[in-house]
Amino acid sequence: MGPRIGPVGDELQVPDKDTKVMVGTEDAPGGKASPKHQHLRPSVFHSIKFFLLCHSLLQLAQLMISGYLKSSISTVEKRFGLSSQTSGLLAAFNEVGNTALIVFVSYFGSRVHRPRLIGYGAILVTLAGVLMTVPHFISEPYRYDHTSPDTPQDFEASLCLAATAAPASTPVPSNSSCSGYTEVQHLAVVGIMFTAQTLLGVGGVPIQPFGISYIDDFAHNSNSPLYLGILFAVTMMGPGMAYGLGSLMLRLYVDIDRMPEGGISLTSKDPRWVGAWWLGFLLSAGAVALAAIPYFFFPKEMPKEKDELRFRRKVLAVSDLSVSKGEDSSSEQSPGASPEKKAGLAQMAPDLTVIQFIRVFPRVLLRTLRHPIFLLVVLSQVCVSSMVAGMATFLPKFLERQFSVTASYANLLIGCLTIPLAIVGIVVGGILVKRLRLGPMHCGTLCLLGSLFCLLLSMPLFFMGCSTHQIAGVNHQPGAQPGLELFPGCMEPCSCPPDDFNPVCDSSARVEYLTPCQAGCTGRVVQEAPDKSQVFYTNCSCVAGGGPVPAGSCDSACSHLVLPFMILVSLGAALASVTHTPSFMLILRGVKKEDKTLAVGIQFMLLRVLAWMPSPVIHGSAIDTTCVYWAQSCGRRAVCRYYDHNLLRNRFIGLQFFFKTGSLACFALILAILRQQVKEEGAKETIPNPGLQQQLLASGAKKEPEESRV
Repeated sequence: MGPRIGPVGDELQVPDKDTKVMVGTEDAPGGKASPKHQHLRPSVFHSIKFFLLCHSLLQLAQLMISGYLKSSISTVEKRFGLSSQTSGLLAAFNEVGNTALIVFVSYFGSRVHRPRLIGYGAILVTLAGVLMTVPHFISEPYRYDHTSPDTPQDFEASLCLAATAAPASTPVPSNSSCSGYTEVQHLAVVGIMFTAQTLLGVGGVPIQPFGISYIDDFAHNSNSPLYLGILFAVTMMGPGMAYGLGSLMLRLYVDIDRMPEGGISLTSKDPRWVGAWWLGFLLSAGAVALAAIPYFFFPKEMPKEKDELRFRRKVLAVSDLSVSKGEDSSSEQSPGASPEKKAGLAQMAPDLTVIQFIRVFPRVLLRTLRHPIFLLVVLSQVCVSSMVAGMATFLPKFLERQFSVTASYANLLIGCLTIPLAIVGIVVGGILVKRLRLGPMHCGTLCLLGSLFCLLLSMPLFFMGCSTHQIAGVNHQPGAQPGLELFPGCMEPCSCPPDDFNPVCDSSARVEYLTPCQAGCTGRVVQEAPDKSQVFYTNCSCVAGGGPVPAGSCDSACSHLVLPFMILVSLGAALASVTHTPSFMLILRGVKKEDKTLAVGIQFMLLRVLAWMPSPVIHGSAIDTTCVYWAQSCGRRAVCRYYDHNLLRNRFIGLQFFFKTGSLACFALILAILRQQVKEEGAKETIPNPGLQQQLLASGAKKEPEESRV
């Protein structure tokens, strides 16, 4: 049997003699020990420091590919006609395979060749990343209008032309051109993406827990906390890099590998723009594949590290802090779970059979859930995780719609502002617990204050935004003239397709038209510029003065509020992150010693099942209820074109506010229970110890028998 997976200090001690035999025979031909072969074989794969380097890079790449979909969720919606509910379910689907298999990892953890299994998991993650790009290659080139592939895009299809004058330029409604093949292709594309997300979760199952236990088993007892702290610190950068990669990729056009002749006339500000979402998956999959190669050369067991690092004492405090953070925080920063929680789950019952393991798990689970402090802390973390999961998935889309920013810029703000401040919050919370030596009571107070201030910072967000501008034929602003056009009858000579989407903006009246045809425009002019070309439509009968009107949607009137909004969101994320370490300490100090490891594993599973899987779907469903104009594809509802911005803001921020309030209520109850326990302990201390009193009275029983009886 391999080394037992356990906490620091419980590692399998490998004697020097056995170590020499093992090292000499692990990979020697025929399994025979060869001292000469010992010296000739490269020793880098028998170094725990090199394993730490490889594992840090692998976990960084794995979290980057796991979180990349969140950075391009709105782009995938537009490309394949998905609702926010469907895209939220897609984003949460990688948790399904992960959660379903993580318990069995705890059983097989000490019985397998861990480095190789990590490598196999990384290969599966790579294949899942490549599979996510398949829909791009099997789909037809993206057409941002509804013309046929034989006609140039955006030429005369959207202009106001009489049907008798230009019958050939009138596009056929897409519903009439639908076929069974089109529907089958759509279902195949969606099915491929869901399958890839599931495999992405399955492939990530062995990576973190096996890597943590391997480092813990073969590192020096004093160095293990430092190594795990370094591993967690590097891993934390994965979600930020995912948003940064998304920011870069979405600046490129989706069909960069098959650009149409003559180029395109779209800019990234155009609502029809679709970035190269698939390219990020290819790059991330390549990074995971490269990081997986060394794992097939590491031995099943290596010599235990003998030397203690010289500078360990200087950095041990920081490393201990990082390890304590890592056991509770990673689930709320990215689509992957933290290493420590998975390592804890992997320690459950390495010596039980599969049947015994399945039988004992529910009983221990129920016993742990009966602890009030544990249950309330987990519920508070479920609320925080639900808030973070919804924010991480749909915040880029919210910023695009509410403040008229590009998908690239929205990802840049999140990756460079929100995630770094959240990491700072985790560090600050750990420092406060470490330096001030906070007990359970003070940890509960710190969690309560962090949740309270996070809640207060979210209140101004309800008012940082503006209403949806007037969209002809879609919505009606108070005081504006009703109807499809401002000038009645201006569209009568036009033959406008009902399902076309090529918006133009009358900036003087702040009215947006779905197509130039609905604005009555009969001409088109392209202004060439060194950096980009701008399209204008002229002779518009529904626009005062006849135009020209620029292509694209009208900009938001409150786009200047995006930076203040993100600063408040990021500060709130930092304050919520402050509660991670103290809340985890409440779990460790609130359950029995023999149940601590299992409590961490149960905590991880509940966060997955109750927060990370349902929260994106809940947020996506809430966003869908604010849609005012749906695009139609083959008679079915596809992507939402326009939202009611006030409803969108109130419901999205309202969901965040609801989860923050739930977290605050849980921490308030925790503090009340802790205070009651302190009072009960104080009351017990005032009552004399019966055993001590009996001894004292027994010594004087002969002199004062009646007093002794009293």
